[in-house]
Amino acid sequence: MMQTFKTDEARWQAVTRRDHSADGQFVFAVTSTGIYCRPGCPARTPKRENVVYFRTADAAEAAGFRPCKRCHPASLTPKALQSDLIADICTHIDRSDPLPSVADLAEQAGMSIGHFQRTFRAVTGITPKTYLQARRDRRFAETLQQTERVTDAVYDAGFGSTGRAYDRVVNRIGMAPSAVRRGGAGVRLAYAVAPCALGVVLVARSRQGVAAIELGDSTEAVVKALHDRFPHAEIVGDDTGFGDLLHDVAGLIETPERGHSLPLDIQGTVFQRRVWQALQDIPAGETRTYSQLAKAVGRPKAVRAVAGACAANAHAVAIPCHRIVRSDGSISGYRWGRQRKKVLLAREKTEKAEKSKTG
Repeated sequence: MMQTFKTDEARWQAVTRRDHSADGQFVFAVTSTGIYCRPGCPARTPKRENVVYFRTADAAEAAGFRPCKRCHPASLTPKALQSDLIADICTHIDRSDPLPSVADLAEQAGMSIGHFQRTFRAVTGITPKTYLQARRDRRFAETLQQTERVTDAVYDAGFGSTGRAYDRVVNRIGMAPSAVRRGGAGVRLAYAVAPCALGVVLVARSRQGVAAIELGDSTEAVVKALHDRFPHAEIVGDDTGFGDLLHDVAGLIETPERGHSLPLDIQGTVFQRRVWQALQDIPAGETRTYSQLAKAVGRPKAVRAVAGACAANAHAVAIPCHRIVRSDGSISGYRWGRQRKKVLLAREKTEKAEKSKTG
């Protein structure tokens, strides 16, 4: 269920966490600066005694406060809030194993089932049931390429029988499961590239969401990395509509503690997805060892498999595999370069220390 943040204590906790789920439910203003922000603003947390709360941006401006130029709190229209909420729901679906029911999703959104279905369709153009079916089909296709037996993929994806899985995959993508397992199912990826604090960042997206985030020293390097990762995909350079995605990723690199609400298109086995979710549960400013991560996913002896899942991560920074270090605390390898890993960890440590001072 969505929180309502009715008390000042709940609102303050949302501000200190930079809780994006509170965006749209209230804004806070800082009396020492005369500026008001949304709860998820990435700016440094102010002193609590300087903070006042308002239900809306209009109320804050009527009291004489100016909108923050970093988080743009005045842009939180009802339509934008609905879009953000449904984007969070889609991300939750993509990360869930097993997939949730429509009723579970409606409860998470704080809506009745009917209201949730109407809202979801208004934002995405499809019903939540259709989206869930598409994710199950895609999960089946992905697992087929990484398992020896079709039946393993059938039940892993949540189908009740091989017949149902076969019919749905053939009808939707025109291939039998065995053909999908041989790598016959292709995807179309569009990408855009921009400079960032770590060099160059590439964001690639599929129809389902952000499929990859690559870091490198040049445009040529990150584009090659994308082709190497998805050798059978149709890959096209197209920066149309990438402005917000690139801004969010760059912001995540510069202020990692802010978190993100990027709609990730995560492709991997059930075990890999568990590891990647556990990585996202590590707070900014903290690290874990491979052994600790293995215990977190319930497989304490699978340290090598956990390391392999970290190496297979396609989403730099968004899935923070850089927060994994050796057992002695030293910096281990990193797909996007050990120096970048050092910079990210140092930045997160500094930001956490600054937050503890102001908190």
